[in-house]
Amino acid sequence: MDRKFVEFRLAPDDISALRFGVSPGHELCHAVRALQTPGAHPLQWGWIHAVRDAVPSGAFDLLCVLIGRDGYFPDFLTASPAWDMTADDEVARLREAPLGPMRVDLGKMVERSAGARREALRRMRERPRSARAMIADAWREFWDAALAPHWPQLDRLLRSDIAVRSRRMTSSGIAAMVGTLHDSVDWRGDAVRVRTRLHEEIVDCAGSGLVLVPSVLARRCSVLTERPAQPTLFYPAHGVTETWSRDDGAGEAAIAVVLGAGRARLLHVLSEPLSTSEAAAAAALTVSTASEHLTALRRARLVDRRRDGARVLHWRSPLGEALLAANA
Repeated sequence: MDRKFVEFRLAPDDISALRFGVSPGHELCHAVRALQTPGAHPLQWGWIHAVRDAVPSGAFDLLCVLIGRDGYFPDFLTASPAWDMTADDEVARLREAPLGPMRVDLGKMVERSAGARREALRRMRERPRSARAMIADAWREFWDAALAPHWPQLDRLLRSDIAVRSRRMTSSGIAAMVGTLHDSVDWRGDAVRVRTRLHEEIVDCAGSGLVLVPSVLARRCSVLTERPAQPTLFYPAHGVTETWSRDDGAGEAAIAVVLGAGRARLLHVLSEPLSTSEAAAAAALTVSTASEHLTALRRARLVDRRRDGARVLHWRSPLGEALLAANA
């Protein structure tokens, strides 16, 4: 059987051509698919069991029509992934999505469907403005019920993956990092090459670069290549087990036994750069106590820091991310 590949062509050894991002919308689309076909998503069984009774049926049914069980889903459902992307950003952008490209995406879905689903998609394409509002409402309702309660764990796993990949790229180079993304991804000279089932394309990323986006809920790699979207490669995050969604406090408690409760809380709140006073407030500590704990965490290489004008910012190091992910 002939193998098909998408090649993202980059300048050789140009680390700046690669960046990482997070996509709440991508996670939502694969969450809808996992709930439709639980047997094909064994790593999501814990999450499925936790949320299935809370999923709003109307919103879920609409999203199932739109997203399907496998293959392509509409590009307008996700914004360009970014480091600081939030669900609020995604749904706000969705409510203002350009109607022309949206009709094109819906047309692709019409061609890929049949029966009642095809008719429903055709009606959306014919009335894109009302469809956009209806889809955005369903997106928000599903997110709030099924993903918002678990987003802290999801976000921690995604950022842990990014931290490890970034460190590997800096220390060992692009080729070494790319080779660890997934068994369907490799580095060929000046290109990130992705083995695909149906799609074959060469994408020139000169001037735009390539965004690498880890996913907890996706089973396999996927790509985004059509302009004006940024060339993007989605890949399964490492460290995902069937218990990833559990939030019973055991992870923080286990870390607290080793580090102490205050240091464990600080480590949890430093998912983004915070000043000493901001970190102290988030962890419910005095500034002086937080400063002492941050010094200890930095000496243990669990926290990094840098100066930003008059402020010193602190955030979890790759080692700190890995420690939290292991106890998620």
